[in-house]
Amino acid sequence: MNWHLIDWIWHVRGCLSIPAQQTSSEVFCKIDPLFQEFGTTHELKNESLVFSKKNQPSQDKMAVFDDGVLSIESKKEGSVLQYDLRSKTLLFCFLAPFFFLAMAELTIVVKHLQKPSTEVSQSLAEKEKEEEARYLIQSPIDKALGVPAPEKKTDKDDEKQGKKKLSPVAAYVFAGIFSVLYVIGRISEALSVKSLFRKYLSEY
Repeated sequence: MNWHLIDWIWHVRGCLSIPAQQTSSEVFCKIDPLFQEFGTTHELKNESLVFSKKNQPSQDKMAVFDDGVLSIESKKEGSVLQYDLRSKTLLFCFLAPFFFLAMAELTIVVKHLQKPSTEVSQSLAEKEKEEEARYLIQSPIDKALGVPAPEKKTDKDDEKQGKKKLSPVAAYVFAGIFSVLYVIGRISEALSVKSLFRKYLSEY
């Protein structure tokens, strides 16, 4: 299986042009502050910077990324900084909707299986109501003695049970929320990290 066809889900890739007068060491020196955050380790290897993050704080400007590689590549139009960044957060947001959709389908199946038992319970409830109606009939002696009549049960309990019925709506809502979060996060993080690198490379 060619993972490169699907790893765009949790990878953010891109490139930036480097001014002709800047050397590789100067480029890495400019972006070095980004990799001096708590929980971040990095090293230079053959014109490439390899980094990894663990328990990165939210103040980290690249906190959403867990590891990656930045390298200097020579092209016809000049040298460029290429980067390949990996994010577990993006992967989680992508997979979360499928989990909630599976939960919704499971809820539908369980609800379907519960229908026969519900019909049986309804018939039993009708019998109980009949017996209760008989019990509620007060004898003339009790009336003469001033015994209060038995109170009839309301349908509130039945309504509460009806409200507790299984529903896949909540699972569909969460699936939609995480889908939107992934799309927004995927686009915004790609734009923000490119803007971040451009900002540091343009500083003197």
